[in-house]
Amino acid sequence: MDAHIPEGHGPFPAVIIVHGGAWVSGDRRANVHPLFQPLQDAGFAWFSISYRLATDIAQFGAGIVDVEEAVRYVKQHAAEYNIDPDRIALVGESAGAQLASMAALAPGTGVKAVVAFYSPSDLASLAQTSTYVPESIRGQVKGTPWEALLLEGLKQLSPINHVRKDMPPFLLIHGTSDSVVPYDQSTQMCSAVQAAGGQCELYTVQGGGHGVRWWESSHLTAYKQVMVHWLEKQLAEPGPRV
Repeated sequence: MDAHIPEGHGPFPAVIIVHGGAWVSGDRRANVHPLFQPLQDAGFAWFSISYRLATDIAQFGAGIVDVEEAVRYVKQHAAEYNIDPDRIALVGESAGAQLASMAALAPGTGVKAVVAFYSPSDLASLAQTSTYVPESIRGQVKGTPWEALLLEGLKQLSPINHVRKDMPPFLLIHGTSDSVVPYDQSTQMCSAVQAAGGQCELYTVQGGGHGVRWWESSHLTAYKQVMVHWLEKQLAEPGPRV
């Protein structure tokens, strides 16, 4: 992982960043670089992590375990990094948002908040409708025992199927022109969180496609202030007890 620790006394709130890349590629620097400066300008420590890529289908989902391990590692080394182990958030984009969401929803992870950029929240639905999955592939498994097995596996890896009342608050950020992960993946996820009794906000990037790097070139950067202010609220230092 790469890290930035603010100067000063601390301990500081921290953000663990999980890059995207369709689970098979991506880089902890290039993919999420636009997120670094606004976080450090706001006084957050940040850690941008790598994880096992699913270049082998057997590794699909292993990244969730790696994100959980990253949270544990940062907490265990909180004194060394001058961060508050009780004020940690996960921020993920694309495939990394699915991994971050699943890790945050796992019992005992103990993160305080999640920011999910254009997250694939319902993998089963996405696999059945995405234009990035060739119809020839769908045709090969349709009606076979493999179809049910695959869909069940994707459901188990879908954050929308793991929402619960005591989950950490979620901020979903999604562009309306996303052709890779449809915008309604986030609207449906937010509705599911709220229906379960959890807290969720959805920030819409009008005309935004897929990827914060492309949002930079289109000057769609207002989300940065929204993200920072939301994280400041969620990771605020507890006030003194009265």
